Amino acid sequence: MNSKSTSNPLALVTGAARGIGLACARALQADGAEIVLADIDKEGVEKSAELLGTGVQGLACDVSEQKQLDALFDHIESEIGTVNILVNNAGIAKPCDFLDVTLDEFKQVIDTNLTSVFYATQRAARKMVAEKISGSIINMSSINAQVAIPAIVSYCASKGGIMQLTKATALALASHGIRVNAVGPGSIDTDMLASVNANPEAMKMVMSRTPLGRLGEAEEIANTVAFLASDKASYITGETIYVDGGRLGLNYVC
Repeated sequence: MNSKSTSNPLALVTGAARGIGLACARALQADGAEIVLADIDKEGVEKSAELLGTGVQGLACDVSEQKQLDALFDHIESEIGTVNILVNNAGIAKPCDFLDVTLDEFKQVIDTNLTSVFYATQRAARKMVAEKISGSIINMSSINAQVAIPAIVSYCASKGGIMQLTKATALALASHGIRVNAVGPGSIDTDMLASVNANPEAMKMVMSRTPLGRLGEAEEIANTVAFLASDKASYITGETIYVDGGRLGLNYVC
């Protein structure tokens, strides 16, 4: 049994107070998973948990802090059950000219977007291995694992790291029945893209490099995450699936 209260899978989604994280939680819940939300925004994640209904917990956690991640997993494992679906979604970007980025700012992005994914994956996997249960871990990557933007060098570095971390951990955990994959969004209509949405010229630029000619929706990322978490993806591990409206396949912009 993967949960103290139900035989349904138990899914932990980080960065789940809103946007893609919350959409992922909804999609996994619709597929029958028990849900735990985590986010640095305590009030926001608690409200989102209420929206998803009875039995959903919203827990405050700064994933860049190891002690907070340990406390999160300790609470879940002692009070709820064993996480066997983990969505490492929490992430930040700090746009800045490369020459002006401070080392502290660079480390903050790496700690939030990459180091936390390593540690949360390790914590979840250790428990699954100890209990001899299979599971699925999905990391949130980005098209910026493949294409770079000079104003977000730390973000690009973190997402490139996610791609290789996903591959390496997939190999390490395959014999235990734990699959590890990633989803790489393109331009998605979330708070992170709000400044672009408000700027017609910036939006025109985004559309010029998006063959499908529109922004993606958080639910479209969530549906891919739910697929990777399901038995329908039982022979997929170590992969990054890009949900980008054709962006990475575009050779040039007319």
